[in-house]
Amino acid sequence: MTAASSMLSLHHVTRRFGGLVAVNDLSMHVQANAIHGLIGPNGAGKSTAFDLISGLTPLSGGSIQFDGADLTRASVEQRVRAGICRTFQTPRLFEKMTALDVVMCGRHLHGRTGILGSMFSVMSKHRDEVNIRRAAIELLDFVGLSDEKDDVVANMPYGKRRLVEIARALATGPKMLLLDEVASGLNPVETAAVSSLIRRLQEQGMTIVLVEHDMRFVMDLCGQITVLNFGTKIASGTPAEVSSNQHVIEAYLGHPRPVGRSRRDQRRAILAPGTDSTDQMEHEQ
Repeated sequence: MTAASSMLSLHHVTRRFGGLVAVNDLSMHVQANAIHGLIGPNGAGKSTAFDLISGLTPLSGGSIQFDGADLTRASVEQRVRAGICRTFQTPRLFEKMTALDVVMCGRHLHGRTGILGSMFSVMSKHRDEVNIRRAAIELLDFVGLSDEKDDVVANMPYGKRRLVEIARALATGPKMLLLDEVASGLNPVETAAVSSLIRRLQEQGMTIVLVEHDMRFVMDLCGQITVLNFGTKIASGTPAEVSSNQHVIEAYLGHPRPVGRSRRDQRRAILAPGTDSTDQMEHEQ
């Protein structure tokens, strides 16, 4: 895959926090309309990479191109307007608001009535609110929460809060969605529902980047995967290529392949359902 054919391109991206290099010289290309996985053991730098892409954290070096534009120095708002939106490891929502109100907050980015317009044109402001409300209701229906639109977020189960956060991100009208551990904490039924939702988004033309510890979830969804370890890219390729890469196996299992253990056995250990890299390492040791 080349930078010319990519929706998102990271070129030698680096982030330092004092003497700690959280992301080290990362180059990565995400094709338009792809589901791209970004994986690695705990502390590999995955969420920091998302912070760099979304603009929450400035780069120490390198550059970021998105949809033909240089976003290296763009603000979070500029990146959202360009078409990048994300979720977080732990849903960050307005707890005392209803699900509908939360999603409407994301949609206000596309309101046509500015501050002066809202002050002097009541009709325009009303039309804006009607359109925003309608779009938010449609998004809640899309993620399967039409019956919960009036529920207060603080009273909703964790899995449904995840869906509210996805709906709010979709309300910004993104071209690319960054999903940070979206399946974390979900039961198998909820995980299957989120997987189906991601596939439907791809069918509608969305580009999606996943950070996730559930390897089976990632391998089933992603066409391409980039693997980080201690902030450095150690592998990239298809799920089959990545899961059989010896550097990836050692990063997840913590040691070279034991004598008498096949590569297939190691791949199965990485793909073991319901475990992350730390669990796997403890089991192996």
